[in-house]
Amino acid sequence: MARQKSYHHGDLRQALIENGLAMLEEQGLEGLTLRKLAARVGVSHAAPEHHFPTMRHLMTAFAVEGFGLFAASMRSAMADAADDPAEQLRAAARGYLAFARSRPHLFRLMFTANRLDWDDPALGPPANAAHAVLEEISLPVAKRLNRDTPDGRAAVEQLVWSQIHGHAHLMIDGKLQQEGGTGDEPFAAPLDLASVLLPG
Repeated sequence: MARQKSYHHGDLRQALIENGLAMLEEQGLEGLTLRKLAARVGVSHAAPEHHFPTMRHLMTAFAVEGFGLFAASMRSAMADAADDPAEQLRAAARGYLAFARSRPHLFRLMFTANRLDWDDPALGPPANAAHAVLEEISLPVAKRLNRDTPDGRAAVEQLVWSQIHGHAHLMIDGKLQQEGGTGDEPFAAPLDLASVLLPG
């Protein structure tokens, strides 16, 4: 029998999250259980339940990590782009798609509301940080379209998010593969959202 590892309280929680995220991308959500995760980490099968009584608790912890990484991916791309509304929109889209491409199972989980506990206070801040990027890149579009009101901004945000998010799902589902393409283009031809919404 393999010797079980000893962890401090916080160390075990983080080890479960890190190993669980790796398992999620390796095996998909259907291949992940608390028992399998315990075996991978090297603790008793009951040990994870002290931190994550159910899979819903574990999935929520994954999403907390995921939204932080997601926001950072977009912000990093935006920091490397020109300080221009169209370029910032394109950069945010690149960061959005880069995250989805690198962590497709986590990306899907983060937007599967019934698997997460949205009453968990840890989930709100990173999710709001990611949403703040959407608000930021959508505001110049709302102003260009003379929709700079609460309802108008919300409508523009929905439009921008729908295009980028839909593209991300089509991409990770293999629906946008083009012969000779790299898969790195922020938008599939013929539509460049920034050129359409922020021309010139």
